[in-house]
Amino acid sequence: MASSVFNRRLQQLQANHDALVRRANPREEVGNGIFDRYAHPVLTAAHAPLAWKYDLNPATNPFLMERIGVNATLNAGALKWHDKYVVVARVEGNDRKSYFAVAESANGVDGFQFWDRPITMPETAEPDTNVYDMRLVAHEDGWVYGLFCTERRDPAASDADQSAALAKCGIARTKDLVAWERLADLTTNSAQQRNVVLHPEFVDGQYAFYTRPQDGFIEAGSGGGIGFGLSPSIENATVLQEVIVDKKQYHTISELKNGLGPAPLKTEQGWLHLAHGVRNTAAGLRYVLYLFMTDLHDLTKIIHKPAGYFLAPEGDERVGDVSNVAFGNGWIAEPDGRVFIYYASSDTRLHVATSTLAQLLDYVVNTPEDGLRSAASVQAINALVDRNEAFLRGSDVAAHAVANTMAKAAL
Repeated sequence: MASSVFNRRLQQLQANHDALVRRANPREEVGNGIFDRYAHPVLTAAHAPLAWKYDLNPATNPFLMERIGVNATLNAGALKWHDKYVVVARVEGNDRKSYFAVAESANGVDGFQFWDRPITMPETAEPDTNVYDMRLVAHEDGWVYGLFCTERRDPAASDADQSAALAKCGIARTKDLVAWERLADLTTNSAQQRNVVLHPEFVDGQYAFYTRPQDGFIEAGSGGGIGFGLSPSIENATVLQEVIVDKKQYHTISELKNGLGPAPLKTEQGWLHLAHGVRNTAAGLRYVLYLFMTDLHDLTKIIHKPAGYFLAPEGDERVGDVSNVAFGNGWIAEPDGRVFIYYASSDTRLHVATSTLAQLLDYVVNTPEDGLRSAASVQAINALVDRNEAFLRGSDVAAHAVANTMAKAAL
């Protein structure tokens, strides 16, 4: 009897998992002209391989119970790897511990399947309690680096406070995405670091880091903003001076804090950056994504920054473990100009949005910047309306002229 229960459950589990992995992910028909969304997430907790969750031996698990639960798949770094679209996702177990796992797809929008095993990430002399949110970058030194948040309990906290934590930037490198070499955690003068990103090229012969200095684990404090600094070494990376590139700003999408997503994309016009901004609301924190561009030669100088958000959670994306959150730390730019943007919704699942470099550059360069006042927002709208009215009047005049010319030619 137990054997038949086991076999029926196993067949159903396998069929459901296969159907999920093979499910097509159609593009939504009506977008905003900047990027396209898709009907389904590309990774969910249900995408985790059955062998990670179930003891598949009927002698030791006759009821085919789930032994190790997976709660969420989110916040993934991304890379084109051997002609495959590869993400290194944060997988969170039912026990709240996160780990990294590689999933690949042939086309970047569906068919994502995890590799056989999650990443075995080496620990430092001070073991991590939790690791998450890896940024992947193929550096010009020949290594693929993963920068991620390593979290440990704050030793100064009282026994009554079991949530106080210290966050640092963990650094690891690999040649094959399977075997990883763990390096020393990044050292800076800031009390805590999260959302650290490695620039893909050397700057003045040094490794360049985008940082996010914080006074505490949750609050950015006085040092809030996206920072930038240099280190002569990657094996013992040390940033002694952080220059704030993009500060948090009152009554904007990033008034509480902000942080860089993936490594920036190099274009002829400048370095294109994807970041997240956080503000507080009566319903809690709201995370959205935004774009900006820095100078090709001065990486601390912003030359274009559109007002408001680029992407925010919509519909079902707004519901999850931490609601109203969009977070992106991975994108892939193709030689033909296509861009795949991987973002998570509400700390629960991973999605993709697609665009082109031409669209993203048009958006960043030609979208008005934030005037920081309601009156300035109205002025921007009125200016757009004026241009549209002038264009339409010109179009009408041109249309009448063409019609008159055709009428005379017919006589």
